[in-house]
Amino acid sequence: MDYGADSNARSPALQWRDTMARSFQYYLDKSTPHPVGRWFGSLFVATLYCLRIYYVKGYYIVAYGLGIYILNLLIGFLSPQVDPETEGPALPTKDSDEFKPFIRRLPEFKFWYALTKAFLVAFVLTFFSIFDVPVFWPILLMYWIVLFVLTMKRQIKHMIKYKYVPLSIGKQRYTGKKASSANSGFSKD
Repeated sequence: MDYGADSNARSPALQWRDTMARSFQYYLDKSTPHPVGRWFGSLFVATLYCLRIYYVKGYYIVAYGLGIYILNLLIGFLSPQVDPETEGPALPTKDSDEFKPFIRRLPEFKFWYALTKAFLVAFVLTFFSIFDVPVFWPILLMYWIVLFVLTMKRQIKHMIKYKYVPLSIGKQRYTGKKASSANSGFSKD
């Protein structure tokens, strides 16, 4: 049988998978212009995961792995796409340099999507006892905090050295020059 010749000859499972994939992509595309709603959804998923860890009192190694992955995503989110240390300065370093916008190595949407998927996968892993490895969680927590502080310190030094700010709140508006006082008496009648 040649399944590639006719789409009707494909198995129902493959057709269902393709339909679900198209539906998922449709809703993912519709969520793109709504970052606040997306992040609230992720916050809900993260809260569910934290509550699960709290009530089960286990799966700390899964939480540690999730924390390391989130730290890795955060570094990609805060880093420029073109690293000035390795590929030369792409960001302006003097006032006379041409303005080049900050382009992230990991865009906000991909950061959100990877973060949400990570929380969902970690949540699912908490239902399998093989991942409940007995560990002394305060040691893991302290090690993660030290790792976070050292990594962020290095990242902030990099930001200061190459003078870039990866966060932008809202759209910048340029007003131009103010009108002189002589023109203030002029009216458009």
